[in-house]
Amino acid sequence: MIRRPLFFRAGTFTFGGVLLLLMAGVGGPAVAQSDAAGSYPSRVIRIIVGFAAGGGNDIFARIVAQKLQEVVGQAVVIENKPGAGGRLAAEYVMRQPADGYTLLVAPSGAMSVAAAVYPHLPYHPTRTFTPLAMIANYPLILAVAANLPVKTVQELVALAKAKPDQSNYATTSPSFTITNELLKLKTGMPGVAITYKSSNEMLLSVISGQCLFTFGDGPPTMPLVRGGQVRALAVTGSVRSPEFPDVPSMAEAGLPDVNIYLWSGVFAPTGAPPAIIEKLEAALQKTIKSADVADKLKALAVTPGGGPAEDFARMIDEEIKTYSEIVKAANLTFPEE
Repeated sequence: MIRRPLFFRAGTFTFGGVLLLLMAGVGGPAVAQSDAAGSYPSRVIRIIVGFAAGGGNDIFARIVAQKLQEVVGQAVVIENKPGAGGRLAAEYVMRQPADGYTLLVAPSGAMSVAAAVYPHLPYHPTRTFTPLAMIANYPLILAVAANLPVKTVQELVALAKAKPDQSNYATTSPSFTITNELLKLKTGMPGVAITYKSSNEMLLSVISGQCLFTFGDGPPTMPLVRGGQVRALAVTGSVRSPEFPDVPSMAEAGLPDVNIYLWSGVFAPTGAPPAIIEKLEAALQKTIKSADVADKLKALAVTPGGGPAEDFARMIDEEIKTYSEIVKAANLTFPEE
């Protein structure tokens, strides 16, 4: 019996040697990624926030970072890169190495809302980024001045229709504008947008009578409601807010489609090794669901997140579709800063 040689010579190389080199080349990157994932994290993790220190998303990020570093056993630092409603931070993070060491904390306004209203947005929330976890979500509160003679959503709609020249609403960003416009679409009420720089200015314009109504977020609205300066008529969604137990939901007010919630979440640039993404998802779920983080978030009048990452990504894609439909129906345009 003739035995075939295991290696055939060709010049100074063997085909077997070439095969071994090719196998080493193919396996090299996979082994490197596996090693990187196995030792992750081995250095500081940066979380980029697109707003100045002290804002809502910055507070959320710092609450999460403090606990996350305990969970992963490595330092987690916050870097603020404010501008363009959080979009500049997203553009910065999308250009960073996809290695799990640079993450983004971003609000729905810079992600799902921006994807729906800015046709030239240079990133996509679920394609340019990997959604890792929702930190928290919260409804918006339909608010009017406490001295306005309306106590229900229906009474506000009737007043706006009776006095269309006085029907305007305060807003600060596309997120708030879309919510107000959705209310208009579902009720047929009139309303002209008046833009302000902050939620506080927005609410003060309602108190002073410059605007008839607005949708406000919880932290700045809550003390004004409790102080008797603002009346809350309803909260968006189908359930009442624990912070406003006596205020009906929009579903209870007969408007179940006014169901917009804002949120803040954690993202990574796409392309990171799956094992690192799995580690981050698990660490963030453990972090956000921990009692101390959940309690701190609830104290800010928000509902803690921490569910599966795939649910978060699916929700974002659904929101983009919903917001796009509202923008089209209301014929809205927004300047791209």
